[in-house]
Amino acid sequence: MTSASQLRLAVFCGSGMGNNPVYRDAARETGRLMALKNIGLVYGGASIGIMGAIADTVLEAGTEVLGVIPERLMKKEVAHPGLTRLYTTQSMHQRKSLIMQLSDGFAALPGGFGTYDELFEIITWSQLGYHNKPVYILNIAGYFDPLVAMIAKGVEEGFIKERYLSLFSVFEEPGPMLDVFRNHVTSSIAEPL
Repeated sequence: MTSASQLRLAVFCGSGMGNNPVYRDAARETGRLMALKNIGLVYGGASIGIMGAIADTVLEAGTEVLGVIPERLMKKEVAHPGLTRLYTTQSMHQRKSLIMQLSDGFAALPGGFGTYDELFEIITWSQLGYHNKPVYILNIAGYFDPLVAMIAKGVEEGFIKERYLSLFSVFEEPGPMLDVFRNHVTSSIAEPL
């Protein structure tokens, strides 16, 4: 666990709002439940899109929010001015590495190429043994259905070993996902070495 008093969940999600308000609403609900369960947020540091929506919701509840943003994207992504702490990095790779270090687990909400990049890299790092933290996909309104189907096709065609499907879990609602996260991390801490 990253902190004696608070778990931290990294959330990968869009710097845009998407075309359906359900994505913004789900980000806010995820943030509300994270704060209620005293789970801190680690994310890409932007004030815009559903990234900003989840950060604002967690902050409004008085819960810790850590942002990690490359210097080059400070202006492009509009860094959030009110975070508990904002880290800047020299590169995207350093950003993802620091997010991994600061977090006890990872969740992907709807987003674009950056979200997919972060999700696949964190799954790959788990596959290669760089971390053993839980990874979740929050499949709001079926957004990730095509991705899940693509991964299944990779298994079917022999490019992804079936055992690696256990490296991530898919949820339709944030509440059950956050409960599983909390239980997983706390039970991992309690296990003897």
